[in-house]
Amino acid sequence: MFAREKINYAPIPLPDRANLTDDEMIAAARAFYDQMKKRHSVRDFCDRPVPRQVIEDCVRTAGSAPSGANHQPWHFVAISNPAIKAQIRAAAEEEEKKFYEGGGGDEWIKALEPIGTNADKPHLDIAPWLIVIFAQRWGEFDDGTRYKNYYVPESTGIATGFLLAALHQAGLVSLTHTPNPMSFLNDLLGRPKSEKPIMIVAVGHPSDDATVPSVAKLKKPLDEILTVAD
Repeated sequence: MFAREKINYAPIPLPDRANLTDDEMIAAARAFYDQMKKRHSVRDFCDRPVPRQVIEDCVRTAGSAPSGANHQPWHFVAISNPAIKAQIRAAAEEEEKKFYEGGGGDEWIKALEPIGTNADKPHLDIAPWLIVIFAQRWGEFDDGTRYKNYYVPESTGIATGFLLAALHQAGLVSLTHTPNPMSFLNDLLGRPKSEKPIMIVAVGHPSDDATVPSVAKLKKPLDEILTVAD
């Protein structure tokens, strides 16, 4: 992506300037909240296909996120191949079994009880797409030499948030999944050692009998998540 001779500061006029009135800003902020509060983590998928173009555009949205030094330290692997999804499920369930058999610790496992999860992960097979998110520890110039990436977890986390919002905007449901360890994904998906897999996102449409745990609807009120100093 980067060439040494092209690294320089060249300011351009701010593109795509928004110029809303206060009332329009208030309405837009509320409309986006009303849309996003309908987003749910769904574990029950149907096998209805999702066009590749939808996934590509959602990843484009993720790729527009801000990042440390604009290095964009992420890579997304979108998988619809049933055989590869089956391999991911088998490897993930092997790690999850260890977790639920005690590797995760009593406190963590207890905290997950209201969510109703266990080591069985059928969504990794059934969801039409899996998107594996990799964080890039370092990048390379066009001549092959390394450069350091900055604020990698923060940058990749922001991009992941953009991705989840885009998928919801497209009318899809998703589920984030973090088997630990996940290094098997590098070998399976042919990604370099410079990249660390941080999440699998299952993507698709909900099944007719899809449910969500009631506790998932309990969100902290604004006064518990916001302090204003004005």
